[in-house]
Amino acid sequence: MTQCKTQIGAGARASRLARLTRACLAWAWIVLGVIAIAGLAPPLAAQDASSLYVVSGVEVDAKEVDAAKAKLKAISEAQVKAFAVLLNRLGGKTAEAKASRFTPSQIGRMMASLSVEEERTGPGRYIGKLTIKFLPKRVRKALNSVGVSFVEEQSPPILVIPVWKQADGTMLLWQDNPWRTAWQQLKAENALVPLLIPLADITDAQTLAVEDIVQGAEQNLEAMRLRYGADAVLVAYGEPVNDNSLRAAMQGDSPVGRISFDKTYVATEGGLKGAAAQAVERFHTVLIFKWTKSRTGSSISDSNLQAVNIAVPFSSLQEWNVMRSQLSITASVTNVEVASMSSNGAVVRLTYAQGFEYLQSALRQSRMELVLVGGTWVLRPF
Repeated sequence: MTQCKTQIGAGARASRLARLTRACLAWAWIVLGVIAIAGLAPPLAAQDASSLYVVSGVEVDAKEVDAAKAKLKAISEAQVKAFAVLLNRLGGKTAEAKASRFTPSQIGRMMASLSVEEERTGPGRYIGKLTIKFLPKRVRKALNSVGVSFVEEQSPPILVIPVWKQADGTMLLWQDNPWRTAWQQLKAENALVPLLIPLADITDAQTLAVEDIVQGAEQNLEAMRLRYGADAVLVAYGEPVNDNSLRAAMQGDSPVGRISFDKTYVATEGGLKGAAAQAVERFHTVLIFKWTKSRTGSSISDSNLQAVNIAVPFSSLQEWNVMRSQLSITASVTNVEVASMSSNGAVVRLTYAQGFEYLQSALRQSRMELVLVGGTWVLRPF
């Protein structure tokens, strides 16, 4: 700018004066633009919101008088659905329930961006799959306003390799099967405990085979870990027990601690697919609970534990075994002690942490609820 003033003040020719004037004005606008950008734009780190606040795969199907209005309706519905997913991710079912008071317009003001993964339109209809990104500061403020406690620190990502053992003993790794599908549909790559599922492409097939897993080929598993940038690798085994139940097992070290599961899951509907989805969701719930506990306190002292006697009615020994198994892996439950048992029910002393409200929420995630009947808490599935 100083050079411009000097040359202009030297009495240059009119044409040169005009050119220099235009150049100086242009330079001034550039400088002002840079200053404005530097002053208004937040630091790069602040712009890069945690993936924790990104909810992908939100499916919507809306109908209205025309396609344009149907899309607007779908976006509003997607915001509400995504917000529910986010709250469950940050603080569990309790957070989701407490924050249900927020209106669609309030939720909309917390949204940072929206992108379309898939969409189809028709006369008065919009079908899509969307990704919604929320503004962390506004979400935090909203949750604090309703007294919701939450954990934001994500666990390092874990690579989960699903192995399916068929009824005839054949083990499937990269082929389509109910077990692999359930893990893919969990969509937990942005969760509090991010889970990555291999693509099952040619590179994966060349890197790892079923035989490698059976033989414990650590170098192959390490290659898979490095490929996906995970902190740890867990192999998850699934095998059918009957048409609507499966046995699921997972063992190994992870960022949330030592993992050791070996449970049978029974689906009330959906057959093997339903049982697989149930098992996968339960596994992830326990992983999140372990991670959350490690962030809020690495251990739970005896003084923080509570106990309650509950009645567990059942119609068969098989049903009892399923319910007892579900109780034992429910988040916050530390001990299940059978006080008495008859042919159609049992009285169980349940020891738990983090409060009765949290216990009820965790049980609901396992499709069970505690109902007070005549002064006795009764456990029943739903």
